[in-house]
Amino acid sequence: MTDWFETVAEAQRRAKKRLPKSVYSALVAGSEQGITASDNTAAFGELGFAPHVAGLSDARNLSTTLMGQSLSFPVMISPTGVQAVHPDGEVAVARAAAARGIPMGLSLFASKPIEEVVAANPQTFFQLHWVGSRELLAHMLDRARAAGAVGLILTMDWSFSEGRDWGSPVIPERLDARAMLRLAPEVLARPGWLAQWARSGTFPDLTAPNLAEPGKSAPTFFAAYREWMSTPLPSWDDIAWLRAQWDGPFMLKGVSRVDDGLRAVDAGVTAISVSNHGGNNLDGSPASIRTLPAIAEAVGDQVEITLDGGIRRGSDVAKALALGARAVLIGRAYLWGLAANGQAGVENVLDILRGGLDSAVLGLGRASVHELSPSDVVVPPGFARANQLPGLGYPPPIGFRDTEPRS
Repeated sequence: MTDWFETVAEAQRRAKKRLPKSVYSALVAGSEQGITASDNTAAFGELGFAPHVAGLSDARNLSTTLMGQSLSFPVMISPTGVQAVHPDGEVAVARAAAARGIPMGLSLFASKPIEEVVAANPQTFFQLHWVGSRELLAHMLDRARAAGAVGLILTMDWSFSEGRDWGSPVIPERLDARAMLRLAPEVLARPGWLAQWARSGTFPDLTAPNLAEPGKSAPTFFAAYREWMSTPLPSWDDIAWLRAQWDGPFMLKGVSRVDDGLRAVDAGVTAISVSNHGGNNLDGSPASIRTLPAIAEAVGDQVEITLDGGIRRGSDVAKALALGARAVLIGRAYLWGLAANGQAGVENVLDILRGGLDSAVLGLGRASVHELSPSDVVVPPGFARANQLPGLGYPPPIGFRDTEPRS
């Protein structure tokens, strides 16, 4: 078997074979029944294309800009916590993103400090959750500025589900002797993964260095998670306050309703990410792509719109762009690439997405990603599920086609 893989699905299969069961399980999306996690990917399969057969463009421009940054193609790394599936973790991902000309989103719960990640990719956006006190948040912003972060992502979708029907992963608080003994059978069953860590001379780091308070050591991931869960929930005034503390680009991540999109505009954000936290929030929420068109119709002329959730192919990127997104954020797709083959695996995933996007733009007869429009996508009746969500901010999007467009 070569190191190269041809689809994100193959990267996932290799990650599952390579990682210990508990580690792989931590990458699997979903809460409760997993309805939303499944819908995030399945919804893309309900959308079709309306391709042309002649007059296609020999040259295609996939580049764009997002929050003042240049992107070689409209994909950004979504912040995900504790990327200890590989010894280089977030630094490997940042290098891969830099090599392919796209920005890096760094999680507050990352296993690598922001200073190392910015050094690997100057186009790094730092992500925060509303955690701790305003003083702690202000300190983290100061650290992000000093490190050279180009923007801020405030993730307001949450992840407090207590259970999954298929079981939650067993992740220890610390990798002490007791934890290693308990996990030894599944780790020994993955000798390649174990050897990789042995060669690095380290163990998986289960701390959150970017959450370290001044003069204190980094908390463990679960200690940080518990503080997040115990922090009083923020108001829109809190979001506006945090926005006022950051004088650069500011994305609000987790919007899935039109009324929240309008409130985000009022709070002064630069961009919003239509997202449901990979299906890890309230199970039964619609897929991100279902809610995108209405939100883009309502606020897309006031803020930049991105989509996060379910992207597995370049054609998915094209569908999101056609329905109103300026760019997409990817999460599990690159984590599977990282697990399968480190930095090269992440680059492999990005190449798959870029190639698939280029093919879609070609088939649709466009010369640029900026020319994609709803007329390029065949949308089945009821796709937005607006009729199932009366009064919840999902009006049928203007110009949203339920039938194949005329040529």
